[in-house]
Amino acid sequence: MRAFLEKINIKRIKFFRCVIIKANMKGDGNMYPLLLKPHITDYIWGGTRLKTDYNFETDNDIAAEAWVLSCHKDGADTVLNGEFAGKTLPEVLGIWGDEAIGPKAAAFPYFPLLIKLIDAKDKLSVQVHPDDEYALKNEGEFGKTEMWYVVDCDEGAELIYGFNRDVSKEEFERRIKDNTLSEICNYVPVHKGDVFFIAAGTLHAIGAGILIAEVQQSSNTTYRVSDYGRLGADGKPRQLHIEKALDVTKRQKPDRPYGNIGKTEKTEYGSIRELAKCDLFTTSLIDLDGQMSLCREESFVSIVVLEGKANVEYDGKTIEAGKGGSVFIPAGMQVKISGKGEILCSMV
Repeated sequence: MRAFLEKINIKRIKFFRCVIIKANMKGDGNMYPLLLKPHITDYIWGGTRLKTDYNFETDNDIAAEAWVLSCHKDGADTVLNGEFAGKTLPEVLGIWGDEAIGPKAAAFPYFPLLIKLIDAKDKLSVQVHPDDEYALKNEGEFGKTEMWYVVDCDEGAELIYGFNRDVSKEEFERRIKDNTLSEICNYVPVHKGDVFFIAAGTLHAIGAGILIAEVQQSSNTTYRVSDYGRLGADGKPRQLHIEKALDVTKRQKPDRPYGNIGKTEKTEYGSIRELAKCDLFTTSLIDLDGQMSLCREESFVSIVVLEGKANVEYDGKTIEAGKGGSVFIPAGMQVKISGKGEILCSMV
């Protein structure tokens, strides 16, 4: 019965993606690379670097996250260039159809990726994300597996990555209640360039003074385990989700390598470093110094400029992407990327 209900949920989400996105849309338009304006959040732990260093615009004092690739209902990106300037990314992809995202992405019942730049001036809550099965059953959306790339950090910065030993569910619950959870968390010093793969069910928390690029499933479901007694904008303690966290948290020490990982290969245009590769996404860091050609038939490609600048050339036209620039490249489209800088390159 559970498998049957999950299939219904998947079909329902796929139906909503096809119908709601495409509602009231006319024309098919020619596909081209899309320069995106991100959705900006103002969570209480955020800072101002996304405004000062990346020139992202927001009326709020805090810019905690920039969702530089997003079709999520909680904050979709807006197209800045070409025929569809002013439309949201979901609206444009609704016009173009599955051809624009490629067969790998189209195999998912929802747009599969959400990419963020995160400025943690203060530490984030200790939290966990559910897997697909639990999230579909309890939240009406898919779960969240994610990857972090440390773009920059303060000296001495650290984060929480799982537990420092295996623990029982009973001990986990007790330590949440008696405020001794920190004694069993795995605290990791971080450095610029470090990589962490956060599988669904992994306890984690980004520490203060860390700027991160995050590639994740397109989900916004988070279960807070501890938030240090902080108050939200309403003056009340922020909501915790202890029972659900107890259900989904993996209580073992991390078994994946982390830190300065990922094979780097020299290329004629600089170098490329593999950051993450799984059945949900593949992400690399391109150290660009020259010109490269890019085309993927099986998936769209997202490029985000972390440092420097890049030009994306197509059909005799050029998109100039500065620091923080995010470009969606449709599947099967041939482009040339030139410039000097660090580029986060992601696909399904």
